[in-house]
Amino acid sequence: MKHLIVYCHPNPASFNHAILEKVKETFENGKNEVRIRDLYQLDLDPVLKGKDLMLMKEGKVEKDVEEEQKNIVWADTITFIYPIWWTGLPARLKGYIERVFTPGFAYAYTEKGPEGLLKSKKVLILNTTGSPRERYEAMGMFKSFYNTMDTGIFEFCGMKVIGHEFFSAVPFVSQDHRADMLDEVEQIAERIA
Repeated sequence: MKHLIVYCHPNPASFNHAILEKVKETFENGKNEVRIRDLYQLDLDPVLKGKDLMLMKEGKVEKDVEEEQKNIVWADTITFIYPIWWTGLPARLKGYIERVFTPGFAYAYTEKGPEGLLKSKKVLILNTTGSPRERYEAMGMFKSFYNTMDTGIFEFCGMKVIGHEFFSAVPFVSQDHRADMLDEVEQIAERIA
């Protein structure tokens, strides 16, 4: 199986990076092909510009976007690893989606309404949060994340979300608790490897 990992965190010593390493290792141990797109290491400009919109109208994209679209086409499964910041996607990931998931590639508008064009793709989302799980549950934030991310982005594009897991209060938990979280990450990755 071909696994694309889209990773978005600026700190190579972060828990998100530990998740990335665990997922990569688990996929590779399962004899899968793995490609990693580290959004802080790429030259991809995350800012959607007027030129991008003009090109989209013509069914074209810039070379940096084309490269990312080729990786998505290549993959069977795409794993997104990123923190929740200010109740949403990090800016670089939001920009990646805005520039890469273009009309004619990720979705199209038809007489029947929008149609997702990435129907063969499966998506796994692994998020970290600084807030405790109980706080987000009480606020209804997890439901909001599922609506905006799973449904509003990936399912809109025809993709099948096969998992969306949250690892909460990461800056405040013990090393033992983080180790347990990484065991859970490994189990999740093994199920889809």
